[in-house]
Parts: sequence; structure tokens; C-alpha cells
Amino acid sequence: MAEENYTIVTEFILLRLTDLTDLKIILFVLFLVIYAITLLGNICMIFIIQITSKLHTPMYLFLSCLSFVDACYSSAIAPKMLVNLLVVKGTITFSACMVQHLCFGVFVTTESFLLSVMAYDCYVAIVNPLLYSVAMSKRKCVGLVTGSWICGIINSLIHTISLGRLSCGSNVVNHFFCDIPSLLKLSCSDTTMNELLLLTFSGVIAMATFLIVIISYVFIAVAILRIRSAAGRQKAFSTCASYLTAVTIFYGSLSFSYIQPSSQYSVEQEKVVSVFYTLVIPMLNPLIYSLRNKEVKDAVKRAIEMTHFPC
Repeated sequence: MAEENYTIVTEFILLRLTDLTDLKIILFVLFLVIYAITLLGNICMIFIIQITSKLHTPMYLFLSCLSFVDACYSSAIAPKMLVNLLVVKGTITFSACMVQHLCFGVFVTTESFLLSVMAYDCYVAIVNPLLYSVAMSKRKCVGLVTGSWICGIINSLIHTISLGRLSCGSNVVNHFFCDIPSLLKLSCSDTTMNELLLLTFSGVIAMATFLIVIISYVFIAVAILRIRSAAGRQKAFSTCASYLTAVTIFYGSLSFSYIQPSSQYSVEQEKVVSVFYTLVIPMLNPLIYSLRNKEVKDAVKRAIEMTHFPC
């Protein structure tokens, strides 16, 4: 392609979910409430775990890390999306777009690994309780969390660097954030390698982490079936069902967005699906993984009681 056809892009135009004025106001209020609940729920969860010595265990270390990741990756998307719902034309600079893409990639990949780590932790606690203190020592827990972050950073850096080498033919991103499939559609360059990297890395990471989750919960389910108490089995299955629901929504929505050929990619459908993994899931995780936990509920009650002093 002739060099004069290439465009030096300094900013991108992000398209909204809708241009209908009334609907934009409704979505702004709805997304603002969801984002506020997400921040409040995840920050409170981190705070409760930190101040409660009883919760200083591997499971709650992973929960606090998950809450931090949820708050961060929702914050990488939501503020700009909310602003763009109010302004006439939503724009983002090229550098800010790359930073948003990098941060989102780091956080969402790290969350995938953390979910598999949490499933493994639950497996060891239920199936091999006598070996739990050895299998999930503090050193190993820190290593698993660190490894999750390193994998997230490496994966996101690979895609961001390869994306930055492309030439742009347009600056209108048909999405509400700088998502890599939408950005690839703007390129004048050959994106075959980028699409291959995206499909390969996303597929391997999603399948590997999801497989760990499924295998862990299969063994957990077998262990639960051995519980003699019917009430105990029902409570355990209820908790596992909630966990698996959140995991299924997370992996299902991400798989729809990233693990498919570009010829089958629908931006309009992906916009709706991406609302789930950028806004809804980070809000649901504190409820599903933490607030339904009796130990966390008791810690929250004690924290509230401590704030009420007699006059």
C-alpha cells in the first residue's frame, strides 16, 4: 500500500453503546451505580480481610488479590466509558488507548490465572485437608499470585507491542474501549500475525486455566458427595454452583470476544458481551466469592459493631 494512504493517528474516537439521548442517560446512571458498587464492594473486601486476623489464610489472600484486580480492570474501562456517554464525541489519545489496552490485558489475564489458583486452593482444602498447610504454604501462595501477575504482564505486553507496530487507516474505534479486535480492524497493515497471537495466547490461557477450574471442581464435587450430612452437601453444592456460575460467565464472555476467527467477529454483539466482563463480573465477584461466606459476614458484622461507640 502506498505510504500516503497511511494515517498518523494521535487520538481515537470511541463509539458508544447507543446514541439515543434518553438511553444514554439511563445507561450512564446504571453503569455509574454498577461501577460504584464494584469499587465499594472490592475495596471493602480488601479492607475486611486485612483487619481480620482470622482471615489471614491462603484462600482470603487470593480473594483480596481478586478484589484488587477486579477494582483495577473495571477502573481501566468504566471512567472513560461514563465520560463518553455524556460528551458529544468521545475521544482518547493514542498513548492513553495503548495504556488502557495494556492495563486491561494485564488485569483480565491475571484474573484468569487467579480463578484457577483459587479453584486449586479449594480443591486442596476439601480433598486433601491434611496436606493443606504444606501444599499452600505462604511462600507457595505468594509464588502463585506473583506468577499470575507475571503471566498477565507478559501476555498483555506481547499484544500491545505487536499492536503498536501496525499502521492505522482510520481512527474510529467501533467500541467503548480500546479492545484489540476493534483496533485491528483499523489497521492498513497485515494483521494476520496479530490475529494468530490473539487466538493462540487467548485460547491457551483460557483453556488451560478453565481446565484447572473444571478438574478441581470435579474432584471437589466427588468429595462433597461423600459428606454424610444432607444439609452439608446442599450448602457445599450451593457455594460451588455460585462459584462456577461466575467462572462460566467470565470465561464464556471472554471466549466469545477473543477466541474466534476474525471472519466471525461481530463488534456489535461483542460490545454487549464485553459489558459483562468489564462491569458486571467485577461487581458480582465480591458477592459470590466473599459476601456469601460466613466467615466474611461475621468479620463484616464485627467491623460494623466496632464503628458504633456509645455516646
